[in-house]
Amino acid sequence: MITGIVRSSVRQYVVRQLTKPHSACFVNHRMFSSHENVLEKAKERLSQLTEDPGNEAKLKLYGLYKQATIGPCNTKKPGVFDLVGQAKWNAWYRLGDLSQVEAAEQYSQYVSDLVGEVSSAAKSDTTPVNYQDLLVNDTKGVRIITLNRPSKYNALNYQMYRDLIDAFSSAASNNNVNAVVLTGTGKYYCSGNDLTNFAPSDSLTPQEMASAARLLLRDFVDSIIDFPKPLTAAVNGPAVGIAVTTLGLCDLVYCSERATFHTPFMELGQSPEACSSFIFPKIMGYSKANEVLLLGHKMTADEAFANGLVTRVFPDEQFEEKVKEIVDQIGSLPPMSLRKSKELIRGLETSFLKDVNDKETLLLEERWQSEECFNAIMKFMQRKI
Repeated sequence: MITGIVRSSVRQYVVRQLTKPHSACFVNHRMFSSHENVLEKAKERLSQLTEDPGNEAKLKLYGLYKQATIGPCNTKKPGVFDLVGQAKWNAWYRLGDLSQVEAAEQYSQYVSDLVGEVSSAAKSDTTPVNYQDLLVNDTKGVRIITLNRPSKYNALNYQMYRDLIDAFSSAASNNNVNAVVLTGTGKYYCSGNDLTNFAPSDSLTPQEMASAARLLLRDFVDSIIDFPKPLTAAVNGPAVGIAVTTLGLCDLVYCSERATFHTPFMELGQSPEACSSFIFPKIMGYSKANEVLLLGHKMTADEAFANGLVTRVFPDEQFEEKVKEIVDQIGSLPPMSLRKSKELIRGLETSFLKDVNDKETLLLEERWQSEECFNAIMKFMQRKI
């Protein structure tokens, strides 16, 4: 990601390295002033680039500029170990006998194409939507999604699920967003599902409610499985249920030392979700995963770290500062390299995870309609009153 000072320095570097006239170039440049203005105007447009155009584009610009200012390549090919020098030499040499005037015109046209592509991409990228219970902020190429329902401990209602799907979808298609960080407001990261989601409806039958809930949960989990960019969870406090299970689908998980991780599925007459039936045994081993998923064992931050669910634990008073450092670090890394590497690491499991998600949500649909689940939820809610 190229932002701030880095973006400015890269832009200056591209312009300086690809268009600076060397002493030999100046002599020839003055000899064909007929296209001097073409090159100068192209150099001015090149300064409008706000992102690194990539090595292929930079090499093409380099070759065309050398051809336009000097003519056909007249230098010896660099040694075999000078890989950068060889790449630049090849970009110039392959232009053959292309005239300086034609090279200048091609250089100018290519600069216009590059600037136009960036401008079009910028216009197509939309600013974050203001959601009711989510805060979405794009900073330095990283989208920070904050669950913002602190009075309910950031419990997820149906609308928050829909909004999270939308926030992930728009981040995936936004060229200015290279990674996402998910966190929470207040003392909790997320207390799981808002149990009012299970309240009877006057307009829907229990079967219709269960089916709609299954599809929404399936689509939400799929949106995380399919998310093509690095996804980091910054767990600022206790996490419950879906807030715990989705951590296994994140690429990095950082938490405060006061965070806890609790999945009381059996207590609520339900079953695992968000592919935790596969991922938790994979990272924790069957014995520990069963203790967490079947017995509802609440893990501490250190325990979650020891069992592979969490990447690192930070002292609570340093958590925000450390998360900011992580955001800045992610923002400084090459975005396409991050995406391609994530695809390599996760890609082989994507279809399988979606199958697991489908099976889990089908079982949950069945459980939600059972008398056992209804009685367990009523007992839990009465205990909370």
